[in-house]
Amino acid sequence: MAEQPCVYLIDGSSYIFRAFFALPPLSNASGLPTHAIYGFTTMTLKFLKTYRPEYLAVVLDAGRETFRNQIYHEYKSNRPEAPPDLIPQFPYIRKVLEAMDVAVLELQGYEADDLIATSAKYFSARGTPVVIVSGDKDLMQLVADGVKLLDSGKDKWIGLDHVKEKFGVEPEKVVEVMGLMGDSTDNIPGVKGIGEKSAIALIQRYHSLENLFDHLDELETTGLKGVERIRKALVAGKEAAFLSRELATVRTDVPIRVDLEGLRYHGPRRERLHGIFTELEFTNLLKGLDSEGAGKI
Repeated sequence: MAEQPCVYLIDGSSYIFRAFFALPPLSNASGLPTHAIYGFTTMTLKFLKTYRPEYLAVVLDAGRETFRNQIYHEYKSNRPEAPPDLIPQFPYIRKVLEAMDVAVLELQGYEADDLIATSAKYFSARGTPVVIVSGDKDLMQLVADGVKLLDSGKDKWIGLDHVKEKFGVEPEKVVEVMGLMGDSTDNIPGVKGIGEKSAIALIQRYHSLENLFDHLDELETTGLKGVERIRKALVAGKEAAFLSRELATVRTDVPIRVDLEGLRYHGPRRERLHGIFTELEFTNLLKGLDSEGAGKI
């Protein structure tokens, strides 16, 4: 029996920023910065050639502000604005994806992670395997039977065992750990004074924030050092813990419509892609495109 094709959901925002910072500045004759476009395009082409997807979508952030900023104004406030020479490259990245005939998912008010989570839940519930193409640890909470992560830059597959090795708990408990330890990358506060080791040990024992806070008088049985200090930190940081868990939890109910056929990859629209590569002066990519023949990239 042939293996069932899976849906690949690519964390496009991660691809874009990796490309931008990995390459030296480039521009075409009109002065348009092009290095993020070039890097993103080469990464995407490599992915298509390596994994030969039948169904895929590139998922993008539609804007900086999301519902999480309404819950917590400081969410991701530690991150700088997009560099000025990256901003004019975004429309061209969308043009490249359109010319490649790759579906794009994005929605104002939500992060790419939420669209990935919603799509992964939709397809896996219908028996279609899902591969999330990202190295982002925030998405490890989605790993399940039928849902894997792929860090394509490292060709590393992340399954249930990998998540448990990193966080010490099953994927669905990752947000409980993050509620306690926070996440400095996204400016999620967590509980002040509770680090990763203590957070993992507490969730391994109590499984959820609710159960942990119901049993603060039993912390001596955990074997952790500095129990009184930990208890005081938890009492003082209870509100922050639940807030942090909410911020770390990806949404699986985003109001988007997805269907399998809408994500089918047919191969590039070569004439359109040729025109874009010509405008951007991507000589090497033009040579590769001309030598590919009529088949899929």
